[in-house]
Amino acid sequence: MLEGKPLADKMRPDTLQDYIGQSRAVGQETLLRSLLETNEIPSLILWGPPGCGKTTLAHIIANNSKKHSIRFVTLSATNAKTNDVRDVIKQAQNEKSFFKRKTILFIDEIHRFNKSQQDTFLPHVECGTITLIGATTENPSFQVNAALLSRCRVIVLEKLPVEAMVTILMRAINSLGIHVLDSSRPTDSLSHSSNSSSEPSVFIEDKAVDTLAYLSDGDARAGLNGLQLAVLARLSSRKMFCKKSGQTYSPSRVLITENDVKEGLQRSHILYDRAGEEHYNCISALHKSMRGSDQNASLYWLARMLEGGEDPLYVARRLVRFASEDIGLADPSALTQAVAAYQGCHFIGMPECEVLLAQCVVYFARAPKSIEVYNAYNNVKACLRNHQDPLPPVPLHLRNAPTRLMKDLGYGKGYKYNPMYSEPVDQEYLPEELRGVDFFKQRWC
Repeated sequence: MLEGKPLADKMRPDTLQDYIGQSRAVGQETLLRSLLETNEIPSLILWGPPGCGKTTLAHIIANNSKKHSIRFVTLSATNAKTNDVRDVIKQAQNEKSFFKRKTILFIDEIHRFNKSQQDTFLPHVECGTITLIGATTENPSFQVNAALLSRCRVIVLEKLPVEAMVTILMRAINSLGIHVLDSSRPTDSLSHSSNSSSEPSVFIEDKAVDTLAYLSDGDARAGLNGLQLAVLARLSSRKMFCKKSGQTYSPSRVLITENDVKEGLQRSHILYDRAGEEHYNCISALHKSMRGSDQNASLYWLARMLEGGEDPLYVARRLVRFASEDIGLADPSALTQAVAAYQGCHFIGMPECEVLLAQCVVYFARAPKSIEVYNAYNNVKACLRNHQDPLPPVPLHLRNAPTRLMKDLGYGKGYKYNPMYSEPVDQEYLPEELRGVDFFKQRWC
C-alpha cells in the first residue's frame, strides 16, 4: 500500500482540475489558467514556499505539453551545470529548426544558479528557442537576474490553506483505503467495519487529519509524507508485536491517532529562511512590534526567528541600532541594555542566550520612544546632500591651531573656553550660512 516512492509523489495530480489550493494564481477566471488550457505557455517564474505546488504545476504543464508534441525538459539547479543547460538549448535549437517543435525547460530551484549562469538563458528566452519555467522558494527580486526576470511572468503561489490541506489528505486517505474514524462515535465505526483480507484495516481519527493539516503549515509534501510515516510506523509496530508474541498474522485493525501523526510529522514546521525574504519580513515585524510597544508580538517574532535558526548575534546587532533609532534620549540606558545583550549572546550562545534577547526585546517594547536624535541626524544629512555650492568652511575661531603659522592666520582666535566661565558663553558654532538653523525643529529637504 505504501511501499515504493513517497506518497507526495504518488498523489501528484496530472490535470488542472485536480490542482488544489491556488485559485488566486490558476483559478478558473485567471489569465494563466486560460493560457495553460490553450497551451499558450509563457516563460514563468513560480515563486512560493515549500510544498505549495510549484513542481506539481510544472508536472501538469509537462503532461499537457506531451499531448501537443512539445518537448518538456526538467533540470534541477542543485545538480545541473551550465554545460547541461547549453546541451538542452542546442537540442532545442535543432528541434525548432528542423521539426518546428517547441521546447519548455523547467529549472527547479532556479535561485541556486548564480547570475552569470542565469544569463545563459537570456538570448534563447528572448528569441523563443525555449520557454523557461523556473521554480523558487526565494524572492525572485533578490535571487533572479533582473534581465531574465523582465522576460518572465512571476506567478506567486501561496501557502496552502488548511481547507486545501484537508482535501489533499482526504484524497490520499481514500486512495489508500484508509477509513476515517468519527471521533464522536469511535466504537460504532470500528465495530461495524469488516475485513476479509489478510491485510489489516487501517483507521485514522478525524481529529488526526485536522491536526496534520494544521501542523503541515501549508506544505502538502510535509503533510502527505507525515501521513505515510505515521501509517508505516503503526503497521511496523503491529508486525513486531505479532512476531515477539508468537501470534499469527491474522486480520485486525490498526488505528492512527493524533499523536501518531504528530510523531510522523516530527515538527511544527516553522518556515524561516535566514538568507531569504522571510528573514527580512520577520526582523521588520520585530522592529515594528517593539516600536508599537506590543511586548507579546515582539516576543513572538523574536521566537519565530530564533526557533527558525537565526543567528542571535544578528538580532542583537539590530537591537543595538533600535536602542538609538527608536528609543533614543527617551531612555538613554536602552543602548547599554542592547550592548550588554549582544555581549551576553557572544559569551554563551544559543540556546542559553535566547532569554537575554527576550528580556531586551520586552524592555524595548515597554520603553518610551523618541526619534528626536534620529530625525535630527537625518536632517543634517539632507542638509549636506542638498547643499549646492562648496560646503562652508569651519569658522576661524573653531579651527585647530597647532602651529605658529596657523595662529598667525587667525586659527582659534577669539574662541571662548566654556569651562572657564560661570555662565554659558554666547558663541557661534555653525558656519555663517547656517546660523539660526535648528535641525531638531525644522526639516531640511
